[in-house]
Amino acid sequence: MQITARELNRATLDRQSLLRRERSGVVEAVRRVVALQAQQPASPYLALWNRIAGFDPADLDAAFTRRAVVKATLMRITLHAVHADDHPVFREAMRPTLRASRLGHRFAAAGLTPADAEDLMPRLLEFVAHPRTSRELNAWCEERLGAERSAGAWWGLKGYAPLLHVPTGGPWSFGTSPSFVAARPAQPAAGAEEALRTLALRYLAGFGPASVADVAQFALVQRARVRTALRALGDAVEHVEGPDGTALFDIPGASRPPADTPAPPRLMAMWDSVLLAHADRTRVIPPDYRSLVIRVNGDVLPTLLVDGYVAGVWRPVEGGIEATAFHDLSPAAWDGLASEAASLTRLLAPRDPRVYSRYGHWWAKLPQARVRILPG
Repeated sequence: MQITARELNRATLDRQSLLRRERSGVVEAVRRVVALQAQQPASPYLALWNRIAGFDPADLDAAFTRRAVVKATLMRITLHAVHADDHPVFREAMRPTLRASRLGHRFAAAGLTPADAEDLMPRLLEFVAHPRTSRELNAWCEERLGAERSAGAWWGLKGYAPLLHVPTGGPWSFGTSPSFVAARPAQPAAGAEEALRTLALRYLAGFGPASVADVAQFALVQRARVRTALRALGDAVEHVEGPDGTALFDIPGASRPPADTPAPPRLMAMWDSVLLAHADRTRVIPPDYRSLVIRVNGDVLPTLLVDGYVAGVWRPVEGGIEATAFHDLSPAAWDGLASEAASLTRLLAPRDPRVYSRYGHWWAKLPQARVRILPG
């Protein structure tokens, strides 16, 4: 079975609820799309606005508050919002990567070893049975390890330990000074390799069809682990030939819409997961535009999606949304973007009308393009 590039694009957009807004609650929507990139607090909200019909941001506020949706360091060692039931297995799948990354060089520079982390963990989790601020946790580390080692210790532990971010208020539930609480333990806990098999299946359901490299990129785990996991899944996955002959994997019977399925315009959040979930990002980002929207320091700008592909970037300005297109767009595309901009402006108005404004310096580095102010 072979799939074309446009069919691959449409399959992923469909599974990510980007071909149509779904009538779904926020908790179910997060489960469907697997994980929402969340290092910028507004991004999960804008991601769900793009995916849910009649999205009410208060519903996501409530889901975070009751921990039906949780925010934690997970895939690619970055903050993600995930369904609470997914967190334990996703973290277990990621545990070898988190351990190597967060208990490695910088942890060692503080004079600590992974064994020290494991020794500290039970006492740390007991301390964060109730929410604690970063300041309190730094002080906890300093009391036990001394001032010289505490900063490195907390840097490693906050990424490796099973901790959740606690809502602290602000327009998007989380502010710039995080607080933490221990995650509820999973019963029974799966081993890392079993958990990776589950993560791979969840990933394929939300982002497939996909290659070994794609799965490895999404989670930032070794490709050898991914190959082993996919091989162990047997008939739970099927093989698909990609447009360039690459071996892809998918869930049998999963949706793969025709190449000519319409894809409506969207104004995507910064770091939206659909832009980052594959090793081969041409699935959504044309090669000539990748360096424009994914900056050298890793910032991923809020993008225009037109006919299913990145076509430019956007930012709020006085009077509406400034849309910068990297190529000529049809009148119908501009009309669709204008409708999205009006809806987005209404979403932002009571919360944060200048969302992402701290990233405005990137616009001076963009090439000359087609710029319009889409009224709010």
